[in-house]
Amino acid sequence: MVVGVLQLQVLLHAPQNLKEKRGAVKSILGRCRARFPVSCAETGAHDLWQRTELGFSVVGQDEGSLHAIFEKIERETEMTGAEIIDRLVEFLHY
Repeated sequence: MVVGVLQLQVLLHAPQNLKEKRGAVKSILGRCRARFPVSCAETGAHDLWQRTELGFSVVGQDEGSLHAIFEKIERETEMTGAEIIDRLVEFLHY
């Protein structure tokens, strides 16, 4: 069993205030939850209205399948108009 963790630092271009940011983040997380077998949440930069940190976790059989899911999550995030400025991937083997 492998647990994969993806952390994304995201730049949001559209929001002009925290209320709009919450809507954009909620949309990104909702799309990812609906399309992929992941748990996800906003994990940082809560008080910045054009930046956010998103965390994703998934359990699978091997790193390769988890990498594929994480790449799809990144593409899905960028399709919303957000820009990924940094990413961190970690795997825990059990």
